[in-house]
Amino acid sequence: MPSNTLTVRVGGDSAAGGIITTGEVFARIAAFAGLEVYTTRTIPAEIKGGHVMFQVRIAPTEVWSQGDELDMLVAFDQQSIERYLALVRPGGILVYNSNDGNPPTTGDIVPYGLPLNDLAKSINFQRGRNIITIGALVKLFDLPCEGATVVIERQFGRKKELLEQNLLALRTGYDYVEQNISATAPYQLKPRQGAQKEERLVLSGNQSLSMGAIAAGCRFFAGYPITPASDIMEFLAAELPRVGGTMIQAEDEIAALAMVLGASYGGLRAMTATSGPGLALMQELIGHAAMTELPAVIVDVQRAGPSTGMPTKVTQGDLRMSVFGTNDDAPHIVLAPVSVEDNFYQIIHAFNLAEKYQVPVIFLSDQDMSVRMQTVPAFDLTRVKLEPRLLWDPESGEKFARYKDTPSGVSPMSLPGMKGGQYVAEGLEHNAEGEPNYDLHWRTTNMEKRARKVRLAQQEIESLQLYERLGDDRADIGILGWGSTIGQVMEAVERAHADGIKVAVLYPKMLYPLPRALIEEFIAKRKAIIVPELNYAGQLARMIQAEFWREVISLRKFHGTPFKTREVYAEIKRVNELLKPAPKRAAKKATAKKVTARKKPAPKRKARR
Repeated sequence: MPSNTLTVRVGGDSAAGGIITTGEVFARIAAFAGLEVYTTRTIPAEIKGGHVMFQVRIAPTEVWSQGDELDMLVAFDQQSIERYLALVRPGGILVYNSNDGNPPTTGDIVPYGLPLNDLAKSINFQRGRNIITIGALVKLFDLPCEGATVVIERQFGRKKELLEQNLLALRTGYDYVEQNISATAPYQLKPRQGAQKEERLVLSGNQSLSMGAIAAGCRFFAGYPITPASDIMEFLAAELPRVGGTMIQAEDEIAALAMVLGASYGGLRAMTATSGPGLALMQELIGHAAMTELPAVIVDVQRAGPSTGMPTKVTQGDLRMSVFGTNDDAPHIVLAPVSVEDNFYQIIHAFNLAEKYQVPVIFLSDQDMSVRMQTVPAFDLTRVKLEPRLLWDPESGEKFARYKDTPSGVSPMSLPGMKGGQYVAEGLEHNAEGEPNYDLHWRTTNMEKRARKVRLAQQEIESLQLYERLGDDRADIGILGWGSTIGQVMEAVERAHADGIKVAVLYPKMLYPLPRALIEEFIAKRKAIIVPELNYAGQLARMIQAEFWREVISLRKFHGTPFKTREVYAEIKRVNELLKPAPKRAAKKATAKKVTARKKPAPKRKARR
């Protein structure tokens, strides 16, 4: 794990405004300077007001987690000082609003006061406290002011008056630190040599996913606003029309998926995005898509529940619903990306699998990964290959049978307007032509046909490399996980290897159907398997135990926040101690002193009269 990383947390009340903007803009300035960034955040569920936290980790080399402890706390109010000061490492820095907060009088934290209210008044820009703070951070970390100016211009350049005010606020914070603090500031952020010449993107998971959907040929999106998936709909509302696509805001999640299935029936690559409560409403139509064998992509950006739960907190709690939620057996595919960058490539795989096998594909992101900003390489468009759906040829002379039983289970589809290609996409069980039929023959044939497609899709695991392997394959300890927890696992495994503890890691990206051969081969080599998950029940752990009859160690966190690297490392260390052979018992002292080891003869009992 890089030792020269810096972790900064910004805290304040959302009613004051600009807390998230402070963190996001500062992260973009650091990235523009050639540094790597990784962010996380928590926002209140209330429409207005409530505490907000934004955390950014910055380094000259790639980082994969939000960091375990803070190097700096930027507190806009006293509540933030009281909440987070204990998380700042000894010798760390507190930057606080000296007009609204009081630093601790004892301890080994270095306080730097910024009179934000006074500085904002001095330039007649009361709303500019956050940009003043950004200017102060730029100077405090010795980042180039020119680069910060470019980022501010990109962020606020649409309105000239607003841009001028923000540039003045940036300079005000920069100058204040230069004149009052910079001589004692301990940090300097310097990118590695040549980093500024590399093409890097700063994206959130939702942005990466949306770009990938467009690259995958998605031309129809229907959705209903729900945190934390709404960003996808907003992004596609702006971008889909530019490529000839359509975005519709539906009246609810049920209608959204119904529209997606209608668009798919018409030949378009179509998608919706929701969160757990919305996915619950879609279950009947997911079953309908499975029965009618219509391609569809359903993105579930998981959030903490059940019910409304904690809509702005993270969970991996929808795995069971995604795999087992439909009524009866409704074959479908479940994919899970592992990073911001991976969202781009995996959503393309989701569309290709849906089209090739004519099934609904559920795509499991989560709240933390969806809003997290991270530096990623420019996307490699040579990797984008689109899989066409199998279409019926009207010139073949063969009568069209939509649900014809085939060796692969995949039947040719027709599109509206094809002469002779009419059929009804009926939710009832049917014969090869799609006419309702409940005979035992058609029930058996169709159930086996639909299941065959999904079994065949498992063969794509190797060709598409729908998994990540890390660590030492000879290790006795294995970590088997899924989704966004991989970053903390990577850093924990690196720390363990530095301490002489070998660990192997497998993260499958296809979770249903479960890649049986891949997982079986991995766990057969291990003495212990750790399954880290952000849910209470250990949902993947229980699936693994049920499928392979193998006990695993379920490492769970369900508080609404991501794992810390140290939490994963502590479990690795604990398991490693358990696997050590028990020390041999010292030879009994009796072997050295045989005389003392002999039992004394039992006293003779007097005979009873």
